[in-house]
Amino acid sequence: MMKKSIRKKIACIFIAVSALILVAIGVFQYFFIDDFYLQNKQKKLLSSWDMMAEMSNSGSNDGTGKETQVSDDFEKFCSVNGLTYVLTDSQLTCLATNSTNDITMTGRLIGIVLGKEDMHTSIIKENTSYKMIRMQDRFSGMDYLELWGVLDNGNYYLVTCPIESISGAASVSMRFYVYVGLIAVAAGAVIIWLVTRRVVEPLQELSALSKRMADLDFGVRYESGGEDEIGQLGENFNVMSDKLESAVSDLKSANMRLQKDIDEKNQIDEMRKEFISNVSHELKTPIALIQGYAEGLKDNVNEDPESRDFYCDVIMDESAKMNKMVKQLLTLNQLEFGNDEARMERFDLTALIKGVLQASKLLIEQKEAKIIFDESKAFPVWGDEFKIEEVVTNYLTNALNHLDGEKVIDIRMKEENGIVTTTVFNTGERIPEEDLDKIWIKFFKVDKARTRAYGGSGIGLSIVKAIMDSHGQKCYAENYENGVAFSFTLESKIEL
Repeated sequence: MMKKSIRKKIACIFIAVSALILVAIGVFQYFFIDDFYLQNKQKKLLSSWDMMAEMSNSGSNDGTGKETQVSDDFEKFCSVNGLTYVLTDSQLTCLATNSTNDITMTGRLIGIVLGKEDMHTSIIKENTSYKMIRMQDRFSGMDYLELWGVLDNGNYYLVTCPIESISGAASVSMRFYVYVGLIAVAAGAVIIWLVTRRVVEPLQELSALSKRMADLDFGVRYESGGEDEIGQLGENFNVMSDKLESAVSDLKSANMRLQKDIDEKNQIDEMRKEFISNVSHELKTPIALIQGYAEGLKDNVNEDPESRDFYCDVIMDESAKMNKMVKQLLTLNQLEFGNDEARMERFDLTALIKGVLQASKLLIEQKEAKIIFDESKAFPVWGDEFKIEEVVTNYLTNALNHLDGEKVIDIRMKEENGIVTTTVFNTGERIPEEDLDKIWIKFFKVDKARTRAYGGSGIGLSIVKAIMDSHGQKCYAENYENGVAFSFTLESKIEL
């Protein structure tokens, strides 16, 4: 709720302004209403004189100055305006009157004409034809506003109006005005209270919206509508909310990209540190061996030819291991940084595996491995044939190096939903379950002693992972009761 309600402010302002207007009108009426009524009555008296003069000029005359008839319009005019009149001839004999006592009215006219009422009168206005006076009746003590004069036909005319009736009418009017004014103010306040509700409710809604927007909730909407200024303000709120929500969304996306870039940078830094550490560790042993045996040759530690040949073989063997590791690192670096993109082409995977087995025939015989492979069915796939050959070679080499037990290597392929899955299984020790996801990491070795024995560097499976990522395909390893299986996938259908 608002601390100071606009609705209350509008209602209070309306009541205050209305009351002020009523008081101002009341004060004005109190001081000027009597004069206003007097002036109005003076105009009515003059109007009755003009009407009587017109009837006198147009009416017939019997030679004695008597007017034959007073019009109904004149009678009605005097009745409506509360005027009492008397018309006499030049001898002050009553010709017409609307008074219930014509003798009294005639006697008042005679007294005025003869000047007997001069001391009780004050002249308001006069000319050659009539006088307008204010007179106090000697008997009743009441004040009257009167007009008397001589018409063009010689008749006398007197019209009078009691001033007390004017004051009474003004007093009644004043009370009536006060009552009506108070009722009008009360009714107006109720109406204003109800009307302002329609104005305040949209403002309250906008206030609630602005508060939620201040709390960064930009999904709010103004729903009251309207085509007035408040409706336009609400629509502007909606537009502003949409733009702010879009801006915040863009900012969050930018922040996420920035955080991702920061994480990637940190990851690259960690990978760089780990790479330097792993390379240093891997190169330390062969370099030490090469250095030691080279010094032995130089110092002629053993002069017999067989010893020198052994020293040379060790140096050559360790140099070959170093050369292989450096080549693998270069290959892996190119794959990870996208410098060696896969060239997609369609080839027969069965023929490729057959070629790898043929090239590794000597090593297979040395390991006394039993190869199970069905080369009767062709499996056309999409991929970079050179890189897939490296994957198959790495899988086969890894299987031969970890071969044990029945010494069986089973290579199988199956197609399902346009995907060919190739699996290379070898009998031997299982990989610990906690290490299954780690074997694809550079330089990771499950059994370091055994890896060193066959000259492994822990990079081969990392190269496999990088090649399959560049193809958008999967590679994974699974344990079985009697060995381990390594698999990879390739598309067999054309996918545009």
